Amino acid sequence: MNIAQLKYVLTIAGSSSLREASTKLYVSQPALSASVRELEEELGILIFERTNKGIKLTDDGREFLTYAKKAVGQYEILEDRYATGGDKEKFSVSTQHYNFAIKAFTDLIKKFDPQKYVFSIHETKTKEVLDDVGSLKSEVGIISFSGSNESIIKKIFRDYQLDFVPLMRRETYVYVWKNHKFANRKEVSIEQMKDYPCVSFDQAGEGNFYLTEEAMADYSFDKMIKSDDRATTMEIIAELGGYSIGSGMLSKEDSILQGLVSIKLKEEDPLIIGYITRQGSALSKYGKEYVNELLKYKEL
Repeated sequence: MNIAQLKYVLTIAGSSSLREASTKLYVSQPALSASVRELEEELGILIFERTNKGIKLTDDGREFLTYAKKAVGQYEILEDRYATGGDKEKFSVSTQHYNFAIKAFTDLIKKFDPQKYVFSIHETKTKEVLDDVGSLKSEVGIISFSGSNESIIKKIFRDYQLDFVPLMRRETYVYVWKNHKFANRKEVSIEQMKDYPCVSFDQAGEGNFYLTEEAMADYSFDKMIKSDDRATTMEIIAELGGYSIGSGMLSKEDSILQGLVSIKLKEEDPLIIGYITRQGSALSKYGKEYVNELLKYKEL
């Protein structure tokens, strides 16, 4: 068993098919399959069940996945800390998709301007933000929740021993392309949008539906498209007249978002957005300054 095999298993589990996993890993499908089978034989368990419809995790595989995530996470922490050069300054942030988190990150670097550094910002899924901060891969995480998943998220905060500091409360908006027939409206309802597909950020993974970073997570949309890439999401919204749900915060400096228009959603499910840190963990000077930058956006 080696770290590459663990990463293979994690990537396959987070992909819709073996082909997608092999593309992400730049490994051929036969080589990927052979490596996983070798691992299964060594462990004496079946991690994935192979069917005509694809592959899925077995019960043993789900249990193994929890340990593999921890092992890979710890390995990456060691790699970041020691394999990149001991004389370089290091700092890492994990965040859901919020531009102010990126702006705070770049402002931090401008302020300190260290001569040698390896800084990381992971714009990723909710589960990864929680895992990264919980395992100290990242010092600070940016995360949000709405009424539909508040109780679950707060329980995870307790389980992961995370402190949450709220920064802002945002009402619910829909994003449409600037040429959409509703683009000039001040308010719309989900009922009015029912003929158009709702494009949601794909959190992936079994049982992760409650970790959505979007409002209205428990609403059953008639038409739903899941995407895990912002540029792809924008293209789908533009081409299909679709929409996504968010906080209404559109950055004029973000070229990807230039064609979007935000419209107030009649249905209410406000987002609470804030940052998380690991309980009892002292922040570095960069962590402290990053929090100071985030507090400039504090409204609560």
